Amino acid sequence: MNPAIGNIRAIAKRELVSYFSSPVAYVFLVIFLLMTGFFTFMAGGFFERGEASLISFFIWHPWLYLFLVPAAGMRLWSEERRLGTMELLLTMPIAPWQAIVGKFLASWLFLGLALLLTFPVWITVNYLGAPDNGVILCGYLGSFLMAGAYLAITSMTSAMTRNQVIAFIVSVVICLFLILSGWPPVTQLLDSLEWTWLRDLVASFSVMTHFDGFQKGVVQFRSLVYFASVMAFCLFTTGVILRTHRAG
Repeated sequence: MNPAIGNIRAIAKRELVSYFSSPVAYVFLVIFLLMTGFFTFMAGGFFERGEASLISFFIWHPWLYLFLVPAAGMRLWSEERRLGTMELLLTMPIAPWQAIVGKFLASWLFLGLALLLTFPVWITVNYLGAPDNGVILCGYLGSFLMAGAYLAITSMTSAMTRNQVIAFIVSVVICLFLILSGWPPVTQLLDSLEWTWLRDLVASFSVMTHFDGFQKGVVQFRSLVYFASVMAFCLFTTGVILRTHRAG
């Protein structure tokens, strides 16, 4: 096995074990499933819609992830800095980027597991009707990518501070900006000012704009590039911040 892949795998395994060695992971999963269930069936009007689709399920994901993903990822580097183990981790015979990718992948897999555990919703809609499962699969893919983008942002903010609360709040603010930049009231305001170019520019930064296509069953190349770019940029910035701490 390639040594770099082996190091990433070892770090990811260490991170996943740390998640499930405390009740926090199980509490998070229960809260995630309860909230997705509430917003799908109660707030989203799943049964009242009278259609075999998971629109009422996916439509809330940008807002649910706004709080849940930073909550899951705020400890990524803040905890290492608080306990003083970050220096130890970075002096191990691994490259810093391998530690960053390993910790990120472990947390992303954890979020993917939480998303996977929502399968009863998929079973329910298939039991009640005949949905287009291709569209649902696209929705899950978009949701997973969006969670990865939020998580990369949280990794970046977590590297900035040893205080998890500060990392959480800054992550929420940045993710909220990525939501609101494509929110209809904002784009309509820019439309009313006849700043079409500015509306298109601002909307292109929004997760709402790019997640919308996945909800409709359309996988657009530019949306894949968008989510990959957000993750790559934030993880690169995480590396810069960690190197700055080491140099300091």
